[in-house]
Amino acid sequence: MFKLAKTCKWFTVCPMKRFYESGKLDEKWVKAYCWGDWGKCVRYQMEESGEPHPDNMLPDGTINETLDAG
Repeated sequence: MFKLAKTCKWFTVCPMKRFYESGKLDEKWVKAYCWGDWGKCVRYQMEESGEPHPDNMLPDGTINETLDAG
């Protein structure tokens, strides 16, 4: 069994980082997924397979209409 890296390799370019740092996303999301079990993150899985996904899609795959790029 391999050990997961501390932080998801996509975190620096992921919108979740930007939303979290701007106070729009609760820390529980980045703790559970980005800094935790990112292998279960739907965004991570889609990024790895080259599937497009919206910026406002949360790590569990749900869409948060209150999150925007602006």
